[in-house]
Amino acid sequence: MIFPCEKAVWHYLPQIRADLAITLVKTGMSQSQAAKKLDVTPAAISQYIHKKRGMQSPKSDAYHAEILAAVQQICAGTTPVTLHRMVCNCCQIMQKEANEAEVLCSATSSPATTQQ
Repeated sequence: MIFPCEKAVWHYLPQIRADLAITLVKTGMSQSQAAKKLDVTPAAISQYIHKKRGMQSPKSDAYHAEILAAVQQICAGTTPVTLHRMVCNCCQIMQKEANEAEVLCSATSSPATTQQ
């Protein structure tokens, strides 16, 4: 049995990170800067860019819009909580597009998950 969180960690988050990394670098940010912003290694950013990590599958316009909004926020110096919410939104969009019966988590809709 695969737990819902496992699916998010193994399938959705690598794709989201890859899309964020690729889009950040396209804005002119260096791979090293993108790595710091996403809290990953520069090697991970390189692997995302060269499609060695983060399975690339077709995604909707809504997903791409959320990625672009997240990149704009990252470039503007967003807080970790805001970035967390944006990544959760992307994950939820991917879940809905995969026709999953229910969204795996409700982190973005529950006020109890806001970090203090």
